[in-house]
Amino acid sequence: MRGSLASLERQNERSEAEGLERIENERELSDRIAHKLLVPVPVSAALTVNQDLPLHHRYCRPWTARFLADLARAHAAVFHGPLEVSSAVRTVEYQKRLMAVNGNAAAAEGQIVSPHLTGATIDIAKSAMTQREIGWMRSWLTPLQDAGKIDVEEEFQQACFHISVYKKYLPAADVPRRNIAGSHGGSSTALAAAIR
Repeated sequence: MRGSLASLERQNERSEAEGLERIENERELSDRIAHKLLVPVPVSAALTVNQDLPLHHRYCRPWTARFLADLARAHAAVFHGPLEVSSAVRTVEYQKRLMAVNGNAAAAEGQIVSPHLTGATIDIAKSAMTQREIGWMRSWLTPLQDAGKIDVEEEFQQACFHISVYKKYLPAADVPRRNIAGSHGGSSTALAAAIR
């Protein structure tokens, strides 16, 4: 689970194969939110968001929201406390600012970039986790990674699980799509199911 260039390359390749474009700026981010291509991180008693994360950046893809809800529910059943999302969607503009203050931040431009730019990737903070929780997270995430539904990098300097979630995580009927004319689609039933 330790991060590597090969893992980052694979995450970029999967994002491209799934047709996930990089979000350049706040205007594009607002557009994707308005068209329900990004949904709110599913905050609950089992899942919180770092309060330093800008409100507009507390969004992710619908299948990522489903993953987060499933993970948080499973974690809370064992540990009776919440997980924390420390990062979610980012724009190219935001990533450039992050690179200026964080030497470990992935590139904002080029062939291999941060997968956060698509909205499908989130970080789960490890700093408040016990060793038992970290072990549980590893064992819960590994089968999903082996099945090709997610890619996980366990980061130690930033103390988080960096997780790219793929459309494959949801049944095909639940994945929102754009229609042929280019407008944004996906039924409200599918979206509701995606953020349960």
